[in-house]
Amino acid sequence: MIGVVPRACARAMLVLFAVAVGVFLVTDVLPGDAALARTRGGAGAAELARLRAESGMDGPVWERFARWGWALLRGDAGTSLLNDRPVSTLIGERLPATLTLAACALVVAVPLLLALSWWAGGRAARSYGGGALAAVAAIPQVVVAAGAVAVFSGLLGWLPRVSLLPIGAPPWHDPALLVLPALSLALPAAAYGAGLLSGAVADVRALPHVDDAVLRGIPRWRIATRHALPLLWAPAIRVVAVIAGGLIAATTVVETVFGYTGLGELLVSSVASRDVPVVQAVALLGAVVVVTGGAVADLARGIRA
Repeated sequence: MIGVVPRACARAMLVLFAVAVGVFLVTDVLPGDAALARTRGGAGAAELARLRAESGMDGPVWERFARWGWALLRGDAGTSLLNDRPVSTLIGERLPATLTLAACALVVAVPLLLALSWWAGGRAARSYGGGALAAVAAIPQVVVAAGAVAVFSGLLGWLPRVSLLPIGAPPWHDPALLVLPALSLALPAAAYGAGLLSGAVADVRALPHVDDAVLRGIPRWRIATRHALPLLWAPAIRVVAVIAGGLIAATTVVETVFGYTGLGELLVSSVASRDVPVVQAVALLGAVVVVTGGAVADLARGIRA
């Protein structure tokens, strides 16, 4: 119990460091850079070299990584290479919209995930449940989004085809704009999470005391909440954390499809313009969500042990 918190924090810090190294190296090898994007190919070699030196893009990789990491530790994510605005400001402007969308998707995904994992972990569905969940999770979100638009907008006419937010309006001012993007995020995520959790659910449902409760005719909801859930909440927290981080990453596709102005749309435009500080900060944000959730799951498991 005493060593649980330091171990969980140390593991989280190591994972975050590894993710930060990976994000930095991947963004560093992107073809082109912001100097080329900013001048649109119209500058000479001297002008490009000056812009790269002013933006700190001309040093060796280890030096730039050290400078970037030290700035992050001080809470400074840098400035955009395209418009010189602080990255924290750019993220802060888009973050409420993406968090609102991700929260709506989680509200749908988590109960569905738990129900599907309970179904797939049962003896009747154990042989084919995992395969069915994997098949649903493998459907690209673009296809899910297109199907949702075709049914709820084209066929039924219930919801708008796109989710364009008016300038200055909060993301929750028109809840109808959030429904289709949230469903497009939630359905594959719930199937994927249920596939991850169904093995643990199957193990718990096979325990003698759970079998005994079934034979004594105890209602299923009571078996799930009283006998199974206390043994499942640590892996469930980990799965939900992975899903939450994946939802933030998946917004890049869904926000682009629906024209929703959030972090995903910012990430796509920043990758296209090689605005590396923005790409790095947004990518790390999803990793922080996953790692934090994993650390909470480690704490929960350690405290229970």
